[in-house]
Amino acid sequence: MKQQRSAALFERAARVIPGGVNSPVRAFRAVGGTPPFIARGEGARIWDADGNCYLDYVGSWGPLLLGHAHPDVVAAIEDAARGGTSFGLPTEREVELAELICGAMPSIEMVRLVNSGTEATMSALRLARAFTRRELVVKFEGCYHGHVDSLLVKAGSGVATLGIPDTTGVPAAFAETTIALPYNSVAAVEQAFARYGDRIAAVIVEPVAGNMGCVPPAPGFLEALRDLTMRHGALLVFDEVMTGFRLALGGAQQVYGIRPDLTTLGKVIGGGLPIGAYGGRADIMRMVAPSGPVYQAGTLSGNPVAVSAGLATLKRLKQHPEIYTQLEQRTARLAAAASGRITVNRAGSMITFFFTSGPVTDYESARRCDTARFARFHRWLLERGICLPPSQFEAAFVSAAHGDEEIAQTVEAIREFFAGEPTA
Repeated sequence: MKQQRSAALFERAARVIPGGVNSPVRAFRAVGGTPPFIARGEGARIWDADGNCYLDYVGSWGPLLLGHAHPDVVAAIEDAARGGTSFGLPTEREVELAELICGAMPSIEMVRLVNSGTEATMSALRLARAFTRRELVVKFEGCYHGHVDSLLVKAGSGVATLGIPDTTGVPAAFAETTIALPYNSVAAVEQAFARYGDRIAAVIVEPVAGNMGCVPPAPGFLEALRDLTMRHGALLVFDEVMTGFRLALGGAQQVYGIRPDLTTLGKVIGGGLPIGAYGGRADIMRMVAPSGPVYQAGTLSGNPVAVSAGLATLKRLKQHPEIYTQLEQRTARLAAAASGRITVNRAGSMITFFFTSGPVTDYESARRCDTARFARFHRWLLERGICLPPSQFEAAFVSAAHGDEEIAQTVEAIREFFAGEPTA
């Protein structure tokens, strides 16, 4: 597989972009080699600058539930762009997207559109602190909620992949407002509330963790969070930037039957374009300016092109609920291909191949994985035209464009890898 042009582009990029990439994990440092520079995508496949074709399980890290360049999404983007790319004034499409989100997620009575998942979580926690008049926030080790200063504490994702200190550049006073607890540990949350209950503004959680790899919630964990926050007057915030509209039309909160106070969204709701949102109970959301005193603003919030791409995506998902059944079945086939050789965690169309023999239920068990062996697995697949996220600590994503042929090709390559490797 030739990569001369990608290598040359990476060398050029390193001279003008820190590390040669605009988001850290893209540098491929955890798996070795030169990252392919992508030229185009269509359906389940991407092509790099050297002409190599790959089956893509990165999917722009989750947004591309329909696959690359879906005709409905492309047409919506083209139509919106012809009418103007940005106005800084309201548009009808913003209202339509907000209505669609509220209709799909009953816990969201009002929603504010923003530009990224990071902006959504930052804004939601500012709002939670204002509403409760408290300062402390509980988060969970290995859960990544964007690069918000106070949340870069045991944050998983690229922080875990690169092995860098969690809070470099973050004032200690910011980090001290965050209580980081083990994911899936009800006892740890109970102890935190016993000690700090009247100071905790919110508990923020990925209902299915995706940034230490895919780690589903243990039975009763989310229910306990809902009960404890209600009893202590704190808010429960679901970070559904990754799971929203991916696990189901109503997100993880539909799958697990939990109603949070606030929800953050991103990825799928933009159809591959930059977008974010936070929403929840109307009495809380009415505190956001200009209705209330909690200030949050954004020049490109509700951008007509991003909103149009999101609308096209969500409308198709609403019209074709069978997509979720197909995603479930096809992702299960991928999981079965490695069954018995390693630990495979899966939730809907999110999946991670953990190179360990024990269960992965939290950040510490994820960190015990054999990352060198994962790197060999990643390179093996890449050389055979299959692109996984270049990190043991990230979820892979199946799209509606991954048909039986694509899944079969991937299953065969996975089985070949393990057939030639001794059992761990």
